[in-house]
Parts: sequence; C-alpha cells; structure tokens
Amino acid sequence: MAEPAGEETDRLAAEVPVALEFNGISYAVMLATPSDLEDFATGFALTEGIISRASQIYGMEVGESCDGKGIVISIEISSASEHALKMRRRSLSGRTGCGLCGVEALPDAVRPIAAVEADVRVRVSRLFEALQAMRGRQSLFQATGATHAAGWADEEGRVHCVREDVGRHNALDKLIGAMHRQQECDPSSGFALVSSRASFEMVQKTAAAGIGMLASVSAPTSLAADLAARLNVALAGFVRERQCVLYAHAHRFAVREAMVPEEGAK
Repeated sequence: MAEPAGEETDRLAAEVPVALEFNGISYAVMLATPSDLEDFATGFALTEGIISRASQIYGMEVGESCDGKGIVISIEISSASEHALKMRRRSLSGRTGCGLCGVEALPDAVRPIAAVEADVRVRVSRLFEALQAMRGRQSLFQATGATHAAGWADEEGRVHCVREDVGRHNALDKLIGAMHRQQECDPSSGFALVSSRASFEMVQKTAAAGIGMLASVSAPTSLAADLAARLNVALAGFVRERQCVLYAHAHRFAVREAMVPEEGAK
C-alpha cells in the first residue's frame, strides 16, 4: 500500500474590506489585498478624478475599522479636490475591485476623460520581455496563485514597478499610485501591462494616469477597444507565447509577431 503524500500548509491571498475616506467623507469600500495601501489610495483618487496629482494629498492614515474586520484609509486632500469629490461622490460596496457597484447613473460609468497626449511607440518583442520580467516579480501570485499584477515598463521593456492585488482594478490603481508617489518615471514614456483581461475601466484608468499604451495577457472587451481608440491608448491583448493581438493604434507597435483584427472586429 502506497504511503500517503506529505501534508503542506497552503497560503491564501488576503482579501479584506478597505474603506476610503476623503476629508472625513466616506467614499468607497473595496475588497482588496492589504498591501501597498498608500499606493492604492493615491491611484484610486487619481483614476476616480478626485485629485489630478499626488501633491493634492496632504496626509494619509491607515488603520483598522472600528469592528476590527477591515481597514480604513483616511486621506486629507486639498479643498479643490474636495469639491471634485463632492461632485462625483458615490458609495461603492461590492465584490473584489468592482468599479461599477454603486454607480447611480450610466454617464458616471464611462465618464469623460481627456485623450492621452503620449505617443509612445514600442517593439512588440518588448511586450513579451516585460511580461516575463513582471512574472518574476509577482511574489504574491507565486505564493498563492490568486492575485493579479499590474506593471509599468519603459520603451525598452524594462519593468520599473509592479503591484499585486486580488482585484485587477486594484492592482492597476496601486501601480498608478506608486508611480505618482515616487515620481521616478514619466508615465507617458512607457506602457502598462496587466495579468488580466482589459476591461473598459482598465483602459479608463490607464488613460487617467497619462499612460498611452496598455498590454494585457487576456482579451479586451469591445467597449475597452473603442475607448482605447478614442483616448489614444495603444491597446494589445493576448500578449503571450510570442504573439499578441493589436486592437487600437496598431501603428504604434513595431509589428512582426502580432496580429491585427479585421476591420470592425473587436
């Protein structure tokens, strides 16, 4: 009779409610991985349009909720930003990283965002190199298999920053927040890559951060491709196994390994 296999302890990705308060005003409750929370709050505020730059955050405190079951991030923002907050205020309480829960009107879902001025151009081979490099820096995924990642690379495919979270939207917010807080790289001079599909909100966040190119491991949605075309975000999907599909602004990729959808296809 065969000996039973040895037992091992599995590590699970943490997922907790994270409440964001701006100048004492409760704005959103998200389910997120409790790491890099200052980056998360900054990126969320930027991509929500509450602030336009990280310097409009004057202070931040991270603490336990009163019931001890979640985390509260209290952010102090400028008076001008508080006005923007009140104009856009909504209550979010939903599943992991859901950016639509609580939206009261459809225009709030796809809100007006200025087109990105960046005209970054990248060799397709750099996308694969960056993706491989990002995988090597996904420590939470390697330990749990349950997190998404978002990274930023320069035009040569060198990855400068990676953030992880159980929610793909949260991971991108953390990345954007980290870049704007550190101010070590110009977002417009490189591209973002994500370990997930590219929903319209991922494109929206990318554009709001001033990043002109997004590469995703999986497919985009039709709305994401349309939005990317309008916002001047070059969009690549199915970036894997030395091939990818180009969905928006294909001329900004040096194409050899990639495929371009037929006209009208998404």
